Amino acid sequence: MVSRYNSASAPLDMFEPMAESLYWHDVLISLRRIIRATDLQSKRMVKSCGLTIPQVMVLRAIDLLGDVTVKRISDDVSLSQATVTTILNRLEDRKLVERVRCQSDKRIVNARLTDCGREMLMSVPPLLHEKFIERFDALEDWEKTQIISALQRVATMMDAESIDAAPLLDIAPTRVY
Repeated sequence: MVSRYNSASAPLDMFEPMAESLYWHDVLISLRRIIRATDLQSKRMVKSCGLTIPQVMVLRAIDLLGDVTVKRISDDVSLSQATVTTILNRLEDRKLVERVRCQSDKRIVNARLTDCGREMLMSVPPLLHEKFIERFDALEDWEKTQIISALQRVATMMDAESIDAAPLLDIAPTRVY
């Protein structure tokens, strides 16, 4: 991308009044690239293993936590309990998880990974946010703080600060759990 700014982020032509107002153009292009990258990752995931990214996250949570309640999965993957329940229904239909009653308290129902579910997890490609986390962790602390601050500001400017979001990069259709 050709930028209209020099390395110090100042407009190349300090006297051109339009130059400053075009910062938003580069911001919107960058946001669109991020959205596009997450969209393409979602499509690659579905094509690769037939699972959505939220389904993979739920399977991984069950694998990590063992026999686990919907509430605990929900907390782990930062999705609502209703969303996790819908995901579990679809995963159960595909024989990737099963629901079992707790031996000590029959009122509690846990999700458990099946052998098919374990096999499926072994074939899942890395998630986009895993690569991002690796690269982000390599940054200096001041760079991390600067990025977090800028992204929080963008979220606020887009009236998105109160939207519940999982710490993963996915924009799969909401009805495809």
